[in-house]
Amino acid sequence: MRRAEHHPSRRAFLGAAGTVVAAGLTGCESPSVQPHQFEGPAPTPSVPPTGRYQAGVTLPQPAQANLLAVVADIGDGVAVGPLLAELGEAIRTLTAGNDARLLGLPPGDLTVTVGVGPRLVRSADASLPGAMDLPPFSREQIAPQARGGDLVIQICAGSAPVLPIVAAALVSQAGDRIRERWRQSGSRGSSIPVDQGVAAPRNLLGFIDGIVGPHTTGQEQRDLWLAGPAPVADGTIAVIRRMELDLPRFATLPVAEQEAVIGRRRATGEPLSGGTIASDPDLGAKTPDGRYLVPASAHVRRAHSNVVGVGLMLRRSYGIAEPGPGLLFVSFQNDLRTFTSTLTHMENVDALLPFTTTTASASFLILPGFDRQRPLGSTLFR
Repeated sequence: MRRAEHHPSRRAFLGAAGTVVAAGLTGCESPSVQPHQFEGPAPTPSVPPTGRYQAGVTLPQPAQANLLAVVADIGDGVAVGPLLAELGEAIRTLTAGNDARLLGLPPGDLTVTVGVGPRLVRSADASLPGAMDLPPFSREQIAPQARGGDLVIQICAGSAPVLPIVAAALVSQAGDRIRERWRQSGSRGSSIPVDQGVAAPRNLLGFIDGIVGPHTTGQEQRDLWLAGPAPVADGTIAVIRRMELDLPRFATLPVAEQEAVIGRRRATGEPLSGGTIASDPDLGAKTPDGRYLVPASAHVRRAHSNVVGVGLMLRRSYGIAEPGPGLLFVSFQNDLRTFTSTLTHMENVDALLPFTTTTASASFLILPGFDRQRPLGSTLFR
């Protein structure tokens, strides 16, 4: 005799299904059905815009992947102090995410760094650091519009879409009080560990860029931040240069010749004289037949601070695609001669320079830090 087969009734099936759905809707636990939780990426930590120093120089560390620099002139008769104070307030609301002009985008690690050009510094006090114009150098093809400027707004963020939105907000805030000269965006690759607390990315030439710099507090106080006079204390001097690179010609060189141009191993960043990526190049080391391990024309030799006799530069390079493949070079130092003496020492000898053509150049006094009680630029302008 066949055993009767027991099939669940339609009513029983619907009842069980209803129990499962109800459990999901009410958050009740079920041994067979668990609610699925979607977790997005953790929010990017914000960077305080106020304090002793402006953000975007040493903070955050490592620097964000994307940069947009806007260079402009300030109209004759414009009250510089109130303009800078307004920009400072806009920077506070934008970095806090409390500004409708962000169009709903989270600011993340957004930083905005503001500097003033030599003409404005001279209008306040011609004896102050930052009052001297950059001289012309060789291998420059710079249109008048792309040389100098009264104002720089450096915008950095991990999220590229934030940059033009913030630039539009700040340029709109300034209105017809400024006239834009040029702007340039760029990006950096992933950072590679160099030393404890120090990292640097690869540049468009394939080499790790920004290994040497004032990375410790002592070095920063000595070579980066201005100790005085009082109106500029805790500021710094920035140099911004846009360079086209002859990538096709550089790429045709064998790797060994590329390394001889730079003075470091392309794969590891180690000096050709040996050691680790963090090792200072041994510029006296020679081969058994008497040749320098770091060639006499290598970039790391010609630009070495001890060879030039200057302090350290905090250097950053961002790859650019327009108007041609190249680099946006930014350096921070507390003495403009650190840059000018270095580039003078490189001219006509540094093996890297023949692969570069500079198409924009300017220097700026990066203003001291600010807060609600001390508006941006108030130590210099009223």
